[in-house]
Amino acid sequence: MTDSTFALFDQWGPEKIVVVSDRKTGMRGVLVIDNTARGTGKGGTRMSPSLTVQEVARLARTMTWKWAAVDLFHGGAKAGILGDPADPNKEAILRAFARTLSNEVPSEYVFGLDMGLTEEDAAIFLDELGDRGASTGLPRALGGLPYDQLGVTGYGVAEAAEAAAQNRGISLQGARVSIQGFGAVGQAAATRLSELGAVVVAVSTAGGAVHDPNGLDIPKLVDLRAATGDACVRHYGAVLPADAALHVDADVLIPAAREDTIDDVVAASTNAKLIVEGANLPTSPTSRRILHQRGITVVPDFIANAGGIVAAAHSMAARYSPFVVDPEDIFTMISAKLRANTAAVLDESRRAGLTPHEAAYGLAEQRVLEAMKLRLQVPRTATETIDVLV
Repeated sequence: MTDSTFALFDQWGPEKIVVVSDRKTGMRGVLVIDNTARGTGKGGTRMSPSLTVQEVARLARTMTWKWAAVDLFHGGAKAGILGDPADPNKEAILRAFARTLSNEVPSEYVFGLDMGLTEEDAAIFLDELGDRGASTGLPRALGGLPYDQLGVTGYGVAEAAEAAAQNRGISLQGARVSIQGFGAVGQAAATRLSELGAVVVAVSTAGGAVHDPNGLDIPKLVDLRAATGDACVRHYGAVLPADAALHVDADVLIPAAREDTIDDVVAASTNAKLIVEGANLPTSPTSRRILHQRGITVVPDFIANAGGIVAAAHSMAARYSPFVVDPEDIFTMISAKLRANTAAVLDESRRAGLTPHEAAYGLAEQRVLEAMKLRLQVPRTATETIDVLV
């Protein structure tokens, strides 16, 4: 491994980095199991032509905090495949990836859905390994809970947004919302926020952004997204640059695309009162500090977008049961858990004079460290704060 890879290790983890390849298909991938003190490693699996080991490690660490913050007993992990999700040889690549990780899946890690993978891909993992426990996000016909179709993560983002607005004395009724990223998370968040009375004024995809200060027709955009993908914004109307969604006049900004999208420049210029992180790692420590100093509330990613893992946990608990999980029960659980966590983190942030991320990290770290001590993975007398990779 390179020196930069060794630099990823600290007292929290990772516990294991498995880099795999397959000569026949050209598959190259990686699994990072970050910290399993609280349970089996669980996190999404992504496919991207720009994937790096460092990227997967950062996301695995976020999963460690996410599971601890929602107080569900799984550990942080993430997997990824270096490649184009549109590759015509995708099935063979996924099967090769599953086979090379058969020692770890499902005993140490469970596949899930992330960028570039679909419910049909989860079915391939199941078929290749012959175990329903190999993956979450399975199609309904295989007894799974189809996260993208149900929109559980985006639904949770919207619930967290309303909880944060109430906590900060902001009315969501009529509030203008801009959403960067209109994939599964962005679409579901836009739909739920519209139901809660907010006005979605801008959305973006890789193909550009659309903006209407009077509000966008979200059902129309959802239909166009299903038919035309990222080109939905072009079919909807006049198209702005993709980053325009970060700069339009809005009360609530939801980054729901990729990591590292809200830099110091955006943090210093946005006029949003509330930022709800639908994507993982969209802000940096410096941009968070700028936002905090400007009085702009930020709901951390592993608090706001945890709806998917709440659903995943209950799906995993029922994976060997003949009964299908009721989606209505899942939505109720997501709403209760994420609203309570959002309020708790923002209250602690205000009480202690911390950024919301610092307050959330403190909560998650305490739970993980307690489990590590009980399992004799650290000295029982350890009280020092362990640095977090962000």
